[in-house]
Amino acid sequence: MSIADNVRAIREQIARAAEKSGRGASDITLVAAAKMNDAARVREAIAAGVDAVGENRVQEMTQKLAEGAYTGAPLHFIGHLQTNKVREVVGKCGLIESVGSVRLLEAISARAATLGITQDVLIEVNIGGEESKSGVAPDELSQILEKAAAVSAVKVLGLMSIPPISDKNDANCNFFDKMFNLFIDIQGKKYDNVSMRYLSMGMSDSFCAAIEAGANMVRIGSSIFGARNYT
Repeated sequence: MSIADNVRAIREQIARAAEKSGRGASDITLVAAAKMNDAARVREAIAAGVDAVGENRVQEMTQKLAEGAYTGAPLHFIGHLQTNKVREVVGKCGLIESVGSVRLLEAISARAATLGITQDVLIEVNIGGEESKSGVAPDELSQILEKAAAVSAVKVLGLMSIPPISDKNDANCNFFDKMFNLFIDIQGKKYDNVSMRYLSMGMSDSFCAAIEAGANMVRIGSSIFGARNYT
């Protein structure tokens, strides 16, 4: 199947999952996770109607920016971001989804202030408590949100999470439900510079369950572009 065929099939699945959660397909933002796919394939995905393109690696993103790969769609940074790479990302991505520490938040704000802009971000939550993954622990979320309220050049637009890998649907749904509950809880609180607009969770193997649990942004790679060749 072509990229366009894959996007069309995913849109149909999104529509069904959204309906189960009392929403419509237009309420869900489809981010094409483009890691290891070249500029030409990214352009195909944009032409097929994805809402945004997400990149995991700064070097790869920089190369594709130079090639004009993202024309016609917003660019998100969805991978682990080191503080020494912040200047290469801030101002170039419409949304940084993977802010998982106060230190990174401060670095992003400082760079954005230098550029005279406000950088939109999501706070990454390590909902499974995995040592191998970045993100704030759920019980530390209020600390980083309070910090976001104190900085001048960052706007928090929601939460992002990558739950532990599991072949058990119940386990996935449990983590998705926990994230949705956090999302709703924060919506009821008042933090400056914080607006709970997006809940980004769910990938190729789990996006339908994530949407049914309340996600309104999904990051899909292999189901759009095909399996990645890591060799």
